[in-house]
Amino acid sequence: MSNIKLEPEWLELLKAEFDEPYMKQLRAFLTSEKAAGKVIYPPGALWFNALNHTPFSKVKVVILGQDPYHGPHQAHGLCFSVQEGIQPPPSLINIFTEIKRDLGLEQPSRGDLTAWADQGVLLMNAVLTVEHGKAGSHQGKGWETFTDRVVALLNEQREHLVFLLWGSYAQKKGALIDRKKHLVLTSPHPSPLSAYRGFIGNAHFSKTNDYLKANGLGVINWQLPCD
Repeated sequence: MSNIKLEPEWLELLKAEFDEPYMKQLRAFLTSEKAAGKVIYPPGALWFNALNHTPFSKVKVVILGQDPYHGPHQAHGLCFSVQEGIQPPPSLINIFTEIKRDLGLEQPSRGDLTAWADQGVLLMNAVLTVEHGKAGSHQGKGWETFTDRVVALLNEQREHLVFLLWGSYAQKKGALIDRKKHLVLTSPHPSPLSAYRGFIGNAHFSKTNDYLKANGLGVINWQLPCD
């Protein structure tokens, strides 16, 4: 983890975390997993991709995921997003379905959400790594403490952010957020198991832009490329 490059604003805010005991334990765990020949997603250079694409001062919206996709070539450090050329997974298709219903935007053919990240949407999983084929395999190893710190810094030092918390896992992390300073929108998760129990119809994307506009902030262009 010592060779990981982190965006300068985030590095200044988070550099002390890398010397904490939990992070040293996490580093040792990841090193041992790699030494045992286990495949870890995403590649090491992309573990902090969400932070690197969305500097602290540029964050407008935070979407919290759980852990990375665990199939080949999917995860690239942005929650719900998949790399170019990979078919959008079901949860992401449901996100696109709601954007189309909410905003009338054309449904994209690709699942790379980098364009959102570059506009100020922090697409961060609670856990930043996973073993191939084993969902949730790196939970409880220390990443949650690190990403809790990210959320706490945003809550404390920024104002008028929008937090989109989909599903109970993300909503537990929402306990860190001051709802007097920020807009917190919650709904069921967009997974096929729960999307039609309240995710579809939540209008989170229009509500996000309405709040940003009301606070004199630039809105997010949620439209992604369509072939």
